[in-house]
Amino acid sequence: MTKEYQFPENFLWGGATAANQLEGGYLEGGRGLSIADVMPGGKIRGSFRNNPDFHFEMDTTKYVYPNHQAIDHYHRYKEDIALFAEMGFKTYRMSISWSRIFPNGDETEPNEEGLAFYDKVFDELNKYGIEPLVTLIHNEIPLHLVKEYGGWKNRELLTFFERYVKAVFNRYKDKVKYWLTFNEINSALRLPLYSLGFIPKNDEQKEQLVFQGLHHQLLASALAVKLGHEMIPGSQVGCMLLYAPIYPYNCHPENVLYAKEESRLFNYFCGDVHVFGEYPRFINRYFKEHNVKLDIQEGDLALLKEGKVDFISFSYYMSCTEKIIGDQKERVLGNMIGGFKNPFLKASEWGWEIDPHGLRISLNDLYDRYRLPLFIVENGLGANDTIEEDGTIQDDYRIDYLREHITAMAESIEDGVELMGYTSWGPIDIVSAGTGEMSKRYGFIYVDKNDDGSGTFNRMKKKSFDWYKNVIATNGREL
Repeated sequence: MTKEYQFPENFLWGGATAANQLEGGYLEGGRGLSIADVMPGGKIRGSFRNNPDFHFEMDTTKYVYPNHQAIDHYHRYKEDIALFAEMGFKTYRMSISWSRIFPNGDETEPNEEGLAFYDKVFDELNKYGIEPLVTLIHNEIPLHLVKEYGGWKNRELLTFFERYVKAVFNRYKDKVKYWLTFNEINSALRLPLYSLGFIPKNDEQKEQLVFQGLHHQLLASALAVKLGHEMIPGSQVGCMLLYAPIYPYNCHPENVLYAKEESRLFNYFCGDVHVFGEYPRFINRYFKEHNVKLDIQEGDLALLKEGKVDFISFSYYMSCTEKIIGDQKERVLGNMIGGFKNPFLKASEWGWEIDPHGLRISLNDLYDRYRLPLFIVENGLGANDTIEEDGTIQDDYRIDYLREHITAMAESIEDGVELMGYTSWGPIDIVSAGTGEMSKRYGFIYVDKNDDGSGTFNRMKKKSFDWYKNVIATNGREL
């Protein structure tokens, strides 16, 4: 007999995207360049992300830049939102491109055309009764702030960020209730380029610069929470973490301790500051051992206390297995996490290990630690999808993946976890952040665009479209 699960009546089902991965129109409407615009497509992208000699310039004679067109959502947002509404979305997680609002990032006045574009998007969502969940920064820093100011290692970005946040909060205060500050803020510990906007020259320099940049972002996040509460009464502002439970490879005590220490740093450092409004005790030893000396100015610690988040959102794609004792071979990659191959798990075509039980573990661990409402805002399976001769796309593998993870969510709710909602990544095929590929597809909706940029951009429903539609219609009772 199939178990029937009970989700809360007001559970927020939906999907999640990022502006730089779906909008396109990269020079339209007064938009300036962002860091995502200079990242080439294909596996070559990986060689740029950690190259300190990369000067953030484009070379269209050698590379393709898929983010420039993305999936042309900038012109097709009405069509896409109508499809989301057909699936029954209760919420849609999206991000605002900072470069659309302040093209260089350091202007004193916002770009009206950029503001007007998101007005239209929010109005379209409202037409269908879809609640927007808006990320302020999703791997998208105005390129000028990267090249001229050095990204988030420069404290001056706090001033520019505050101006940006005030502009969008003031403009959309009657249209957006749920906000997120920085996407996967802790990802900077593994890959500083996308979130912090710089590439350290060496490992010794990396620790100091990354944690100083994170200090500035944590202050910026606290400031956004404070402004949200002041400017938008009744709003809720959350943080967003990249979360992966870290398993010890075996029960050797040193491996258990190593996994625990890795988890505290990667999974909980930023979360602790967001939720408790102060730096956790364990980071002091880490700073001492890695010669990190933060420049903390007067008022910083008070601001962290003032700007504690209302809820915690996170992405979950895979777990991680670590060891420090034993053979150091068989490492795997996936979502900047890595780790050692777990012999009990299967993996996707891109090597991301599939672990739905890890999601239940994550939800319980996060709720036990923070006792705040949780929101899963990214989870999904990237795969090569094939159009059959009859024109259908039979993505049963995606349905199986999502069914197992939604089951884990339901079990965690029975465990006593307070879960607000779930937005699958991404509900429509978009450009991969990691590789710039279109062939790594996540969506319920197929977009006819290829890795080389060719294609009609036509939208097609996959088999998973109707499956997810039924999941939402039955509030998770039928999986």
